[in-house]
Amino acid sequence: MAASNNSSKTAVLICNTGSPAAPTREAVAKYLAEFLSDRRVVEMSPLIWQPILRGIVIPRRAQASADRYKTVWSEKGSPLVAATSETAARLQEELGDDYLVDWAMCYGVKRIDEALPQLAALKPARIVVLPLYAQYATQTSESVFDAVRRVQKKCALPPVVEIPHYYEEEAYIEALAGRVRAHWEKIGGLGEDGKLLMSFHSIPAVSSERGDPYEVQCKQTAERLRLALGLKKEQVVQVFQSKFGRAKWLEPFAVDTAPKLGAGGLKRLDVICPGFAADCLETLEEIATELRAIYERAGGSGFHYIPCLNAGEDTAKLYAALVRKALRNA
Repeated sequence: MAASNNSSKTAVLICNTGSPAAPTREAVAKYLAEFLSDRRVVEMSPLIWQPILRGIVIPRRAQASADRYKTVWSEKGSPLVAATSETAARLQEELGDDYLVDWAMCYGVKRIDEALPQLAALKPARIVVLPLYAQYATQTSESVFDAVRRVQKKCALPPVVEIPHYYEEEAYIEALAGRVRAHWEKIGGLGEDGKLLMSFHSIPAVSSERGDPYEVQCKQTAERLRLALGLKKEQVVQVFQSKFGRAKWLEPFAVDTAPKLGAGGLKRLDVICPGFAADCLETLEEIATELRAIYERAGGSGFHYIPCLNAGEDTAKLYAALVRKALRNA
């Protein structure tokens, strides 16, 4: 497509965290070094952290993480990359020819510093940056915007429109509710005694203490989804997952809550991860596999994992609505 034909078009870049290029020790070690070197992710002086990261953390975690990635890898490769790529294609169809849609990751394959200059080279009138994190956190959303700003310092970009969050957008809540309803249509509703576990990625508790809105936004999303589904408060349990390191992180943790529910003899536990735009290691392996095992070992039964929004038709409509709203408000 000739750059001169795009001067009135809007470019859209959807972004997520990232993935190693392959489920191998070498690829995972490279990914971890990049991911865990981000000062937004690990807020520690590099002089202290880097020797720990490269001398202890990566040597200990690389092979184990690679083995975990192998359990979710498919013919399409990383589930997160595959879903994000397909989402971009569907969003392009939904938005139409007046838009140029692409995708990128903060770390690993197809990084923002690679994809964004290529998108800018097409000479669009503006670029909308949409991090696929409904709830804003400095560790995620701001890492995306950091990467965009680094590109801005190196090459000329048209005006950039940032979408920082969409945790309470009606289309987002309805898309989540649609996933749950479709699940219930297949296997039956929760019933009076069943529970819906909503698991969000945890972050260091200090983030909330300094005013980061992430924890509050997670709670608001959970409450909006509960109301949309017509569930009683006692039927919903909101938790956090994926803690890293020894610092205090947002609680309660899924790995602590699920066995308590199982030990209480719960016969039906549906689990959804509203903060994850696409299924990935943290949902497919940590929740759908590991948490299930923990819950069932404790005595629980009827565990069901409900997939993320991924690249559904309603997902593309949601992101298209977010883009159009951001442009109206820009």
